Amino acid sequence: ARAGVYPSNDVLKEEHEVSVLGGPQNSMAAGTTVINIQTDTVVPDHIVWSLFNTLFFNPCCLGFVAFAFSVKSRDRKMVGDVIGAQSYASTAKCLNIWAVVLGLLVILGIIIAVVVFYATALNRGYV
Repeated sequence: ARAGVYPSNDVLKEEHEVSVLGGPQNSMAAGTTVINIQTDTVVPDHIVWSLFNTLFFNPCCLGFVAFAFSVKSRDRKMVGDVIGAQSYASTAKCLNIWAVVLGLLVILGIIIAVVVFYATALNRGYV
């Protein structure tokens, strides 16, 4: 209100209606906003597999390197970098596969070598 002039009842009533109704209504349709919230993507970090390979199948230190990439993947996942976590997890998975394959080939090679050695030793009469 201005100095010394009081608003009329009509003005007060209109201001009350505006405050209660939330302002003038528009005849246009209200626009909608869609927000896509990305759910947590599950990124396997293969840390248990990498630890197993580090302890048991570690030819050329592939198991240890896979374990390092698994830890990096877990760190990226904790920070919220899903793309980085997937990249490190993919590398760890590949290294784990190679560690298992090479580890099994080494074990198989040792078994074949031992069998051939004992078969040769038996044929020559050393044993």
